[in-house]
Amino acid sequence: MSQCIATYRIYDDQADFRKKATSIAVGMTVGSWTELPQAKREAMQKHLGEVVDIQVNEGWEPGSRYADVSIAYPDINFSRDIPALLVTVFGKISMDGRIKLTALDLSPDFLSAFPGPKFGIDGIRDILGVHDRPLLMSIFKSVIGLNADELRAQFIRQALGGVDLIKDDEILFENDLTPIEQRVRMCIQAAADIEQQTGKKLLYAANLTGRTSKLREQALRAIDAGANALLFNVLSYGYDVLHELSSDPDITVPIAAHPALAGAIYPSPYYGIAAPVLLGQLMRIAGADLVLFPSPYGSVTMPREENLAIRDELHSAKLRVKRSMPVPSAGIHPGLVPRIIRDFGNDVVVNAGGGIHGHPMGTEAGGKAFVQAIEATMKSVPLAHYAEEHEELKAALDIWGGEV
Repeated sequence: MSQCIATYRIYDDQADFRKKATSIAVGMTVGSWTELPQAKREAMQKHLGEVVDIQVNEGWEPGSRYADVSIAYPDINFSRDIPALLVTVFGKISMDGRIKLTALDLSPDFLSAFPGPKFGIDGIRDILGVHDRPLLMSIFKSVIGLNADELRAQFIRQALGGVDLIKDDEILFENDLTPIEQRVRMCIQAAADIEQQTGKKLLYAANLTGRTSKLREQALRAIDAGANALLFNVLSYGYDVLHELSSDPDITVPIAAHPALAGAIYPSPYYGIAAPVLLGQLMRIAGADLVLFPSPYGSVTMPREENLAIRDELHSAKLRVKRSMPVPSAGIHPGLVPRIIRDFGNDVVVNAGGGIHGHPMGTEAGGKAFVQAIEATMKSVPLAHYAEEHEELKAALDIWGGEV
């Protein structure tokens, strides 16, 4: 029988974890069991959840006793969509004390409904013509209230810095000053002009916003205007919306998933959904080509082991879809580049906002400092040595520091 297995960490100083696990397996599937007559049990057997494993850690102080509990849910119980999956494995029990969903082992039958990313890591590299190094992304910053000319000027400064991707800030919504079609046309034309000068291709991820029922229409309007990527706040809309957009044959550009609201879900050790599931596995099967998440290095931090677990979910062959590009973000500056590449390898996007715009020599120099930091790291040259002949990198290291 085809099943999806959910693993939970349950904290309780007194609980009989075997009894608790059995209660979940029954309650989240057939509802009750011992009260059913034998004939009804036989009919319901194929729907019954099964306790697969229980690992108890007795703890050493009050509040620290927990068990890792794995329960199998028959695929026959739910439709092939992420909302149905999440309601089945974590719906009402997410409110039942200190319990966190830590892992999902999804069946091939369930995964067959998800084509995954249209482009993934290899497709994005093909578009940009960059196959031998990490990619570099910059972010529009302080964009609320900017008019079209101001936005274009900021785009050009970022592009001339040598970045591979530029994304809207996730808080840039549809507005009268820079509606999405206007800013797409403007930025894509600027990107084309710069490509004529430098030969460098560039992706611009325009933020897809508005009412859920209008998102597809807005995406198609942006693509008609020349958009070559989209940014999407997945958790505020839902994974199923991302799945619909990414699997739509008319939406022909990569989608970058932003993690806004994730902090309300993953950080607690006692509640919510673990970051590798929330920002790794589910983002990838829903179709995100790039996935942003808090880095372990900067201003909005996540523990390093969680970061690497997200990386593993985005890269793992077990999901049988294209790999998604990890984008560790927040507080990134050039001095962190060696650490990022050491942790993530070449298949990563180095993503910076303030680390580019806050450079003392300006935004263009901020981009160049990151380009130089990537070059130095790929050549195994210490940043301080490389900075001796690269003034942009030197200025960045003087402000933010970094590995020498």
